Amino acid sequence: MSLPLHFDFVVNKETQTVHVTREFAANLDLVWDAWTKPEILDQWWAPKPYKNVTKTMDFKPGGTWLYYMQSPEGEVHWCKNDYKSIDAKNSFSGLDAFCNEKGEINTSMPRTLWTNTFAENAQTTTVSIVAKYETLSDLEMVIKMGFKEGFTMALGNLDEVLKNLS
Repeated sequence: MSLPLHFDFVVNKETQTVHVTREFAANLDLVWDAWTKPEILDQWWAPKPYKNVTKTMDFKPGGTWLYYMQSPEGEVHWCKNDYKSIDAKNSFSGLDAFCNEKGEINTSMPRTLWTNTFAENAQTTTVSIVAKYETLSDLEMVIKMGFKEGFTMALGNLDEVLKNLS
């Protein structure tokens, strides 16, 4: 029998943040790798039926992850994440942006400051995520774009990937 896994998605308009807490049925090493290694990250980051493709990833403070999500029709959405801090197997943060294939930021779209914290439990790992936006209108824009639905689907994809890797 599988354990019930914890999931919270809370929008805080006063602080322009989204707080997500998600528990995964895998050990810390595997969950950390799934968030930090492009060959695993590409398997789950995009909500289905989209696929994720990493062009480059330099997972270190000051490094960048340049990637795109592609629709089944071939439509491509480029993004990049500029890594700010990394505490191996504990936490990392990065500033995400929509961009073009050269990594040039689309300034008309909101940026997200992600802070992800990892905690190993007896048989699971919990990832606590804070997504912070500069303004309330930025937060409201990403919510309207389907952030909750898309991210929830991606985290479900991660469950499947972890199951296949364990």
